[in-house]
Amino acid sequence: MAELLSKANLFSYFNQDQHNKSSISVFPKSCAGSCSMKLRSQALRLSSPLTSDFHGHGVVFQENKAIPKRGSSSKFSISAQTGLRIGKAQRWWEKGLQPNMREVASAQDLVESLWHAGDKLVVVDFFSPGCGGCKALHPKICQLAEMNPDVQFLQVNYEEHKSMCYSLNVHVLPFFRFYRGAHGRVCSFSCTNATIKKFKDALAKHTPDRCGLGPTKGLEEKELLALAANKDLSFNYTPKPHPMPAPAVEEVGLAEVPPPHSIPNLPLPLPSTLKSTQEIEDKTLVSAGR
Repeated sequence: MAELLSKANLFSYFNQDQHNKSSISVFPKSCAGSCSMKLRSQALRLSSPLTSDFHGHGVVFQENKAIPKRGSSSKFSISAQTGLRIGKAQRWWEKGLQPNMREVASAQDLVESLWHAGDKLVVVDFFSPGCGGCKALHPKICQLAEMNPDVQFLQVNYEEHKSMCYSLNVHVLPFFRFYRGAHGRVCSFSCTNATIKKFKDALAKHTPDRCGLGPTKGLEEKELLALAANKDLSFNYTPKPHPMPAPAVEEVGLAEVPPPHSIPNLPLPLPSTLKSTQEIEDKTLVSAGR
């Protein structure tokens, strides 16, 4: 009887959780405390998110609450909580931009940027996202912009401003226009990687310091009128009144008339020498035999 009681004491009956789910411990009383602590620590480790290779984030095991079919056991689904977000991919014309490079937002923005540039050299870069030559040339343009921080580079996206490009007669890409102070547009051309020397020569020619005479010109008058006439653009322009030219002075006969101060003072005839008109007529009749 004593042996049976001692064997019965080897088993303990305890509650596992608050849901009254019971389990039987098969460990003797001598190790019941330490063994139960080990089991509880293992249960906590199983219930906590497991470490994984998802950049240090854990994997959470969630029980599938769907009703299992007959003859099938409950299923568990694994969802990885990585917390990773895939950012928006940077477009190629946005890579490598320098502080002196920016994209034009509208026709008004282009016109005002040229007017406010003063005597600074401004390079307008017309490009298209689908142009392979524009994409290949873009890194070199960024390098040249970094080497010339005093030059302003303006980018015009052909696909977003197609109507404006038509008004400016831009039909070839990549295309560049150089503007400088009172001179307005100093050159325009199209180039690729093979002809990049043309771009470098234009920079070297128009970047030296100079003193501009007169206000900044920007776009030409006909280009401004074309932009204002384009119904697709919200751009208004009032032509500046041109001063009427002064009438030309006729030069015919000016050399023959001496200035008033150069006319010689001729002596006036004496009154005794003057003859009346009647005496002159009488002499004329006598000579005629009348």
